Order: sequence, then structure tokens, then C-alpha cells
Amino acid sequence: MTKATETALAFFALSAIYFALYSGVIPTSTLIHDEILPFLPWWGLVAFGAYALGTLGWGVFTFKDKEEKYKELLDQIEEAKAFYKTKGVDLDE
Repeated sequence: MTKATETALAFFALSAIYFALYSGVIPTSTLIHDEILPFLPWWGLVAFGAYALGTLGWGVFTFKDKEEKYKELLDQIEEAKAFYKTKGVDLDE
């Protein structure tokens, strides 16, 4: 099973549980139904955003620790500059 399939399956399962709770198929107390369930999707969205930004920030922070990837990226930048120079594009350095 691919990672995308696993993610879609997990999202579907969580959505099914949420809608079962919200519609009353799975009984809950009125406190949970009225004050917690309406805000649960927003909490999930904020948590996912925080995770995504944290992962991105950590990747940027530790990028120079990956010397081979760093050098590969610098080589690709130089290759792109040379390519655009042959096409007559002036790049400011």
C-alpha cells in the first residue's frame, strides 16, 4: 500500500468517526457534542499546519548538515546560470 493510500484511508476513517459522532450515530454527552465536536476539524487543521511548518523549518535549519545535497544544489544552480547565459538572459549576482 502506498503512502498516499494509507493517508487517504486514515483521513477517511477519521472523517467517518467524526461524522458518526457529530450526527449522533455514536452517542456522546451534550457537552462533547455542542462544545468540542464543532471545533475539532479546525483543531486538526491547525495541528497539521503547525506540523507542516515545523517540518519545513527543521528541514531548512538542518540543510547544511547534508553536505552532498548542499553541493548538489549548488551545482544545479551553477548549471542553471550557465544555461541561461547561453540563452542571453542576464542574471544579477
